[in-house]
Amino acid sequence: MAAPLQNTFVREIETNTDEVLCIHQLEVGDVGCVVWDAALVLSKYIETPDFKNGELLKGKKILELGAGTGCVGIIAAYLGAEVTITDLPDFVPLIEMNIDKNKSAIKGSARAQPLTWGQDTIADYYHYILLADCIYYEESIEPLVKAIIDHCREDTEVFCCYEERTTGNKPQLQRKFFQLICENFDTEEIPLERHDSLFRSEDIHIYKFVRKKS
Repeated sequence: MAAPLQNTFVREIETNTDEVLCIHQLEVGDVGCVVWDAALVLSKYIETPDFKNGELLKGKKILELGAGTGCVGIIAAYLGAEVTITDLPDFVPLIEMNIDKNKSAIKGSARAQPLTWGQDTIADYYHYILLADCIYYEESIEPLVKAIIDHCREDTEVFCCYEERTTGNKPQLQRKFFQLICENFDTEEIPLERHDSLFRSEDIHIYKFVRKKS
């Protein structure tokens, strides 16, 4: 059950043009209810020279998976992309709230839609798929990989950002995820020096996936 939306606190995110976006987080709820560091790192990466400081995203269709608060997708929409921001149904009201609170800053478009990995698909073409800190639960690894595959075309670029965790079963989950990804995709780690100069960390990684050529 979704936590009540009246119990929120705001994370302000300053863009590279000094616009401030306000992302509401829930005081109580699952891991998807707050803005995690990996989401900030990915949000700021899409404003770097790798994306011509965000210019490359204008008019592009983007799918965000496991969005939680919708932070990454809203930044992409602010930069002019047409973004579909997805998560489990319980998180959709929070994403919709954040889209609404930032609608005056959004230069492209953003819509929230429920999507259960491995079960649902959204019939559309995406230039980019974005996901941050989704490698977390063992039972979700295979469905997550299936969701990525289901929404990728030959030239879709996937950017996956995650915080490397060394406790419990997290290292095994990360290995399993990449084993499955490497069966279908060529992978490239984005060097730390190409991350945002402030929003970067040695233990937060960004990978780019593209479908293997047949």
